[in-house]
Amino acid sequence: MIRIALFRRSPKVPLETRPFDLLCLTVAVVLAVHAPHMPIWLSIALAATLGARWWQRRRYGGRAPITLKLPLVALLSGAVVFYYGSLFGREPGAALAVGLLVLKLLESETARDARVGAAFSCFALMSALLFDQGMVATVLVALGLLPALATLRALEPAQPPSTLPRELLPALALLGASLPLALLAFVLVPRLSSPLWGTPNPGQARTGLSEDMSPGDFTDLLTDDRPAMRVSFEGAPPPAAQRYFRAYVMWSYDGRQWRHIGTGGAPGDVDRAGAVRRYTVALEGSGQRVLPALDVPVEAPDHAFLNVDHEVLSDRPVNDTRIYTLRSASSYRMDPQLDERERRRGLRLPANFNPQTLALAHRWRTEFGSNDKAIVQAALKLFHDGGFSYTLAPAPLGRNAVDDFLFSTHEGFCEHYSSAFTVLMRAAGIPARVVTGYQGGYWNELGNYLLVRQSDAHAWSEVWMPGEGWRRVDPTAAVRPERVSLGAAAAASGAAAAWAPNQWWLGLRNRWDVVNRWWNQGVIGFDTLRQHGLLTPFGLRDTDPGMLGLLLAVGGSLFAALGLAWAMWKRPANDPARASMQLLERRLASLGVVRRHSEGPQHFFVRASRALPTHRAELERLMRTYLELRYAYDEPPAELLKNFRQAARDFRPRRMVK
Repeated sequence: MIRIALFRRSPKVPLETRPFDLLCLTVAVVLAVHAPHMPIWLSIALAATLGARWWQRRRYGGRAPITLKLPLVALLSGAVVFYYGSLFGREPGAALAVGLLVLKLLESETARDARVGAAFSCFALMSALLFDQGMVATVLVALGLLPALATLRALEPAQPPSTLPRELLPALALLGASLPLALLAFVLVPRLSSPLWGTPNPGQARTGLSEDMSPGDFTDLLTDDRPAMRVSFEGAPPPAAQRYFRAYVMWSYDGRQWRHIGTGGAPGDVDRAGAVRRYTVALEGSGQRVLPALDVPVEAPDHAFLNVDHEVLSDRPVNDTRIYTLRSASSYRMDPQLDERERRRGLRLPANFNPQTLALAHRWRTEFGSNDKAIVQAALKLFHDGGFSYTLAPAPLGRNAVDDFLFSTHEGFCEHYSSAFTVLMRAAGIPARVVTGYQGGYWNELGNYLLVRQSDAHAWSEVWMPGEGWRRVDPTAAVRPERVSLGAAAAASGAAAAWAPNQWWLGLRNRWDVVNRWWNQGVIGFDTLRQHGLLTPFGLRDTDPGMLGLLLAVGGSLFAALGLAWAMWKRPANDPARASMQLLERRLASLGVVRRHSEGPQHFFVRASRALPTHRAELERLMRTYLELRYAYDEPPAELLKNFRQAARDFRPRRMVK
């Protein structure tokens, strides 16, 4: 009885050195891409494991024992849970995936293992875009595909070993050929209202303004040069001294910390003395609900509301870039009438804190009587003439923080000055509150927008004056006016002249930010509305998912047909051995020895030797050389090819004598 096996297990092809090295390079690239958002100790441990596995296979060969692999998997899982508190979420999930990818190398000994590792590396690379979708990050992820593609190509049969650049060049060509199809998919894939691969992560920490403020909190912000938002104005931008972007209004003070308590209710009265300014803000994701607004906003954008303190708050946290349009008044009277409840809130101070500050404020009240403006000027004069300095590295403060600052250290930055000034005003009987947001920014003439960075974070005060309402007072400007005109770094440098940025570097940075802005708006912000606007000029007004899917299928089929046509009509690769053989065939055919269609090279040379006995030795030598070139090597040696080509040219058979 004959038994026919319908399914056979494919033989395990041993993994050669070159594909394994490329696989290690692929995993190393994945680890490098994910390292910025992984704990440094985990990145170092995984890098050491990868290096040890590469060395072990080069030196001894074979898989790592299972007694080592299982404990390492358990140790990895335990370390992720210990550090993150869970295996679920973007950070722990990515760390676990990268760790398992590195441990996969411990058992990668066959071509199948290498293919699985390369495929999973591509997925891990894509997951890096969950953390950063900027242009640089996207390009790095795309380039990270090169070693993965080179690994898969090296696994193909009859691929000769080559240098690393030659291994990566075909992968780069494949990546370039895929760009048109990727662009087609980007344009036609239906847009989603939320990220496809997003996972909730309530504990994610972001750099940005906080709802609380205590001395020292702004240090990280004032040294963070990342963009916070980009603002485009209808008409000329406001002067540098008027670029105050309101975020949080803080009323509550416990002696150490100011807190935003989220006051509800309708916004108070604003008597506008002049025209309002209209502008559009592209706010980077902060994980918070506040939408910074210039001066005093008079309206809220869609999916946001304006509260009683004239804060603009979104319906949901801003986790991705959000674009909104506002109108604000730069000349105004805000809440000209203050009820008793608001007055008590604006005067409340904790008991048994800062006795020296309270005594100074009471002395001013006794000296100036009911002249609130004189008290404000006295406080500003104290900051200007009292030996105070602006620094981002102030001395620490004790329990009576304002007393220590005003009468001892005399150094700090915006939050120290705004906090101390507001406490002085309340102690003197003037309602006051702290406001945090951004001040300044750099006007990018190339892109015609104001670039506001995290380092432009600022805190100032608002005091209530009878008949005038809430008025902005920036005590930091009394100490260091450069903070308002040139920014926080300029004030910290100690002199305006010292803050003269290199024009070449400044121009380069601003041009690059224009590119980032285009990327954010054109790529990351490509939503349903933009997709519809892009397709409408082509007569595609109906952009429902069914129509988009049909267009994507048609376009993909067209690209596949073009690729197939190119593969069928492309010129065959140059074969120098075959070219020399054809020269020999032509010269022998001129003497009557014509190679038959079904005749192999060995039979042809033997028949030619019989027909030309005087050239038997030369023909046998040519036959051996050609057979060696054709069947003994995956990639024939260059020297042997050169010798065969020269021998074919030198072969000059004589005509046979009848």
